[in-house]
Amino acid sequence: MVNTHCKGGDAVLKVIPVIDVLGGVVVHAVRGRRKYYQSLNSVLCASVDPVDVAVSLKAFGFSELYLADLDAITGGQPSFSLFEKIVDKAGLEMMVDAGVANLKRAKEVLNSSVSKVIIGTETLPSMDFVAEAVEFLGSNKVMLSLDLMGNHVLSDFEIGRLAEPITFLRELEAMGVAQIIVLDLLKVGSCEGTNLTFLNHALRNIKANLIVGGGIRNVKDLKELERIGVFGVLVATALHSGKISPENLKRAGLL
Repeated sequence: MVNTHCKGGDAVLKVIPVIDVLGGVVVHAVRGRRKYYQSLNSVLCASVDPVDVAVSLKAFGFSELYLADLDAITGGQPSFSLFEKIVDKAGLEMMVDAGVANLKRAKEVLNSSVSKVIIGTETLPSMDFVAEAVEFLGSNKVMLSLDLMGNHVLSDFEIGRLAEPITFLRELEAMGVAQIIVLDLLKVGSCEGTNLTFLNHALRNIKANLIVGGGIRNVKDLKELERIGVFGVLVATALHSGKISPENLKRAGLL
């Protein structure tokens, strides 16, 4: 079982495996260039069926899963039945980014056995929607993903697009968002390491729990993020390639 995290005390990092789903199969996400994504080749599971991959992750000891429904994020319909099937078959708690841009869709995602709905800045229509989602769904059910392309916020609306990332984080926290994902899409799939300078700056400016995604290389990276006070880390490429194994995580006290 993944350990919990006590902010302000002894912090134990939450390591959360990632499944990116496109066209009904799990794909290997690289630097946000979705048209080039290929089917996943994982040392943990020979199948690219999302349910099979989730079941394998559960068998290795994980209890949570981050799922990006890339078809929904790019304008299609969310795979509600898939969400339900994964929870039913794998027994994992799921946080899902399905391109949610309104309250109705957010409720539909949560009604599909999903524990937390992710609202990404990439598809966020306005800051008003953030406040609405937190008010009506609860801060325990809503997560915000600060989607970055390097040092720039990836956003459909102008204010978000022009915002400085730290300012954006402060605004999200002021609206009652308790958990924020910082996802650097340019680092996704790269195994190049994270932007520790930015993350340290972010942690000094907000009290919300930060979950980091993009660029993780090894357990050393995870321990460094744990040391600076990050709440959780999303891991895909390093996990599926074997650079980080479940055994490594167990030895490090992270699984």
